[in-house]
Amino acid sequence: MPPYRLENRLVVGLASSALFDLEESDGVFREKGEEGYRVYQRANLDNTLSPGVAFSFIRRLLSLNDLNPEDDPLVEVIILSRNDPDTGLRVMRSIKAHGLPISRAVFTQGRAPYKFMRALHMSLFLSADENDVREAVASGLPAGRVLGSAVADDPEDRELRIAFDFDGVLAGDESERVFQRNGLAEFRAHETMNVATPHDAGPLRDFLREINKLQRREEERRRENEDYTIRVHVSIVTARNAPTHERAMTSLNNWGVTVNDAFFLGGIDKSSIMDVLRPHIFFDDQEAHLKGTSRMTPSVHIPFGVVNQDESAQPPSE
Repeated sequence: MPPYRLENRLVVGLASSALFDLEESDGVFREKGEEGYRVYQRANLDNTLSPGVAFSFIRRLLSLNDLNPEDDPLVEVIILSRNDPDTGLRVMRSIKAHGLPISRAVFTQGRAPYKFMRALHMSLFLSADENDVREAVASGLPAGRVLGSAVADDPEDRELRIAFDFDGVLAGDESERVFQRNGLAEFRAHETMNVATPHDAGPLRDFLREINKLQRREEERRRENEDYTIRVHVSIVTARNAPTHERAMTSLNNWGVTVNDAFFLGGIDKSSIMDVLRPHIFFDDQEAHLKGTSRMTPSVHIPFGVVNQDESAQPPSE
């Protein structure tokens, strides 16, 4: 039998802390240590874990595999966990109980699991472990830390709505550095002067590219069947506004990626948009923005760029 290949699929790495609510389990680990944690997980082996921050996003992402033959899925989700294989049994049983088609896992007994991302062709790694995520991003890998707790989800809603910030997420932080160093006026002048020059790619540019492939597959299905309803919807929600919005669009076009809609907010609180847009996941590089969104929106911090290197840096107003 030939090996199962990952190169042509969207592969997401997922820590159990992103998929499930592990607050109680983490408390046991902190209080009783590794052996007490192992005893606890064995005793609760058949006690199904509750959904966590990324659960609804992952469930919907995996549902898109119905666009391809069963033996050739478009999306592969692989558990990347600091659990050892023994304590990881509860994670895998909970996955089965929730009916998620996840069969592959890596359990590393306390070692950083993100180091296997390149070997497994992953476009994204989600975890609640801040150190793992920061180390992954510092190594040039696309990783994010889930924030907050699971939000209410409508199982009848088949859409998958994904929202991205722009700078420090889809794009690099070149312009953010200008803003932090020289202020808003210089930032605007820099973006206007460089309007025809695309930004360097940020940590999640290639993830968006993979999402676009799923969207193109949906368009193919709709051409085959006019009754098919498009499920994937992608937005950018950014603090940029005119005239700096134009370079963002130049970059998207140059990269060959697309979004369905864009919100150029010019400093308006992003959480007000999230309350209406209701994305199943939102990626931003600034925790200040995510404090508001994470109350109602599954939110992910991308610890990339200058604003995450200098704790005294102020969030941009542009």
